[in-house]
Amino acid sequence: MTPSEEQIGAYIAEAGKQAWAVPGLDASQKREIKSVGIIGAGTMGGGIAMNFATAGYPITIVETKQEALERGLKVVRGNYQRSADKGRFPQDEVEARMARFDGKLELAALADCDLVIEAVFEDMELKRTIFTELDRVMKPGAILATNTSALNIDEIAGMTGRPQDVIGLHFFSPANVMKLLEIVRAKHTADDVVATCMDLAKDINKIATLVGVCPGFVGNRMLFMRQRQANKLLQAGLMPWDVDAALNAFGFKMGPFQMSDLAGLDIGWSKGATTDNPIRDALCEMDRRGQKTQAGFYDYDENRRPVPSDKVAEVIRDITGASASTISQEEIIEICIYPMINEGVKILEENKAQRPSDIDVVWLNGYGWPADKGGPMFYGDMVGAQVVLARMEKLGAEDADFAPAALLRKLAEDGGKFTEIDTGGLKV
Repeated sequence: MTPSEEQIGAYIAEAGKQAWAVPGLDASQKREIKSVGIIGAGTMGGGIAMNFATAGYPITIVETKQEALERGLKVVRGNYQRSADKGRFPQDEVEARMARFDGKLELAALADCDLVIEAVFEDMELKRTIFTELDRVMKPGAILATNTSALNIDEIAGMTGRPQDVIGLHFFSPANVMKLLEIVRAKHTADDVVATCMDLAKDINKIATLVGVCPGFVGNRMLFMRQRQANKLLQAGLMPWDVDAALNAFGFKMGPFQMSDLAGLDIGWSKGATTDNPIRDALCEMDRRGQKTQAGFYDYDENRRPVPSDKVAEVIRDITGASASTISQEEIIEICIYPMINEGVKILEENKAQRPSDIDVVWLNGYGWPADKGGPMFYGDMVGAQVVLARMEKLGAEDADFAPAALLRKLAEDGGKFTEIDTGGLKV
C-alpha cells in the first residue's frame, strides 16, 4: 500500500528527531568551544567557516599562501554580501561577520583554538602531515576534526597522541548552505567530543547524524554504488542524459552525471591520469571538466543550462564500443536506486549507522532525495524487500560488490521492513 503524504511527512519528522538521539551518550558532558580554527580557505573551508562566524564564533582560518587566503576571504565576503543584498540580514551584519575572521599562514596560529577543522584536499598523506603537526601545536583538550568525505579517520587519528580528541565533521558542499552534517565517530573518539559536536551542529543550524568509519561513511558509500551502476549503463550503450532523465523523473533535481558536472569531473583526477573511469578521463583531457568549464558530460550555456552533447556521445561510443540502446526509466531506477538500498542494509549490518531512519535523514538532507519517497530505506519498504532482492541477485551475478546483503535476503524471506531493521546501533 502506498503511504499517504501525511504518513511520509510524519516519518520524516520523526526520523529527524531520532537522529539527535545517541543511546548511552551523556549529553551534559561537553567541552567548551569559544574559538574555531579552519585549515583551508577554499570552497569547503570558507563555507564551513561561515557557519561558525554566522553563529558568532571567532574564526582563525589558515592557508599556505597569502593569495589563496585573500581569495578565500573575498569569496566569503561576497557570499555574505549577496545575502545582505537579498535582505536576509542587515548590511552592517556583513562587516560584523567578517570581523570574526582572522587569516593566518601557519598552523601554529591555531594553537589556542578549542576546535580545529581540517578542510584540505582529499589526500591521505596531506591529512596525515597536518594532523601530525596539529598534535604538536594544539593545546590539550582541543577537538581535532577532519572534513574528509571518505578517508579512514582512524588512520588520521593515529597520527596523533590523542586519538580520543579526533572526530570527523563531514560538511556537504556548499557548506554554508547544505543542512546535513555527518559526524563520524572514530574508534577512540571520546564521548564528550561526540556530545560537543552534536551540540555544535544545532548551534550552527545543521542537521546531524552520527555515523561510523567506513569508506564513504553513509552518504557517499551509498552514492558510490549508484554512480558505479550509472557508469555501467554508459558501457551498455545508454547516454548520460538517458540516465539523468530517469533519476529526474524519480524526483532527484540532479541525476548522477548532472551532479558530476556540478562537482567537477576533475575531482581526484590529474592530467595524464588513467583511472577506472576512462570516459571521465577522456572528457577531462578535452578540458570538459564540468559546469566550471561550460562543458562536461553536457554542454552548458551562459545560464548553466545543460544541453546533451554530440561530442560526448561520440566519445562514449568510441570508448565503450557499445551500440546505442534504450531501457525503460523504471529499469534505470531499479539499477541505480536498489543498490543504494542494499548498501544501506550492509551499513546497518556493519553497525556504521545508528538506525535505518538515520540513513534516510542523510539522503533527504545531503543529497536531495525526493521527500515524497521518504529516503532510501523508506522507499525500500514502498517497493518491498522481495523486489529489491530480485534486482540485486541479477546485479550481484554480474559484479560481486553488488551481491545482496544477508539481511536483505532475511527481510525478503520474513516479509520484514527496512525501516524496522535493528542491528544494535552504531559500534566502533
